[in-house]
Amino acid sequence: MKLALMAHDEEDLAVISAHLQDAVGVMGDMAYLPQQRRFALLLNRFLWEEQRGKFLRPARPMRTRTGIHFEHVLKAELLNLPQRESDFAFELLATRFTPGSSEDNPGGVIELDFAGGGSVRLTVECIECWLTDISEPWIAKSKPRHQPE
Repeated sequence: MKLALMAHDEEDLAVISAHLQDAVGVMGDMAYLPQQRRFALLLNRFLWEEQRGKFLRPARPMRTRTGIHFEHVLKAELLNLPQRESDFAFELLATRFTPGSSEDNPGGVIELDFAGGGSVRLTVECIECWLTDISEPWIAKSKPRHQPE
């Protein structure tokens, strides 16, 4: 089943973040379009929602190609990521929102945190995020593993 989600608030964005945990991609599939005030990226999303098979046995690890874009982006900053290396691979760990200083302003900063300490910081007028699976799932080589903290 292909996933299609949208986020308009912090709770919605947390749901998208959970679905994108351990998604992988390359710098060449990431773009900021200032004229359209859009930030977009393509990822290979790990299908965590499919990890319970019949009779509660773990299912085979699967991934799917996913497109995600953020609207109303005023500024995009890359931190500790090699912007000019289009084949540099990254792993997305979390997406989070920090509201601006004014309670009546829906804007703030959306931060995409990557393994190894890199991040993308998006200054937005408001939260508007779209996630769409764009391919059929395929069997992944392995299931992501997390180090205990």
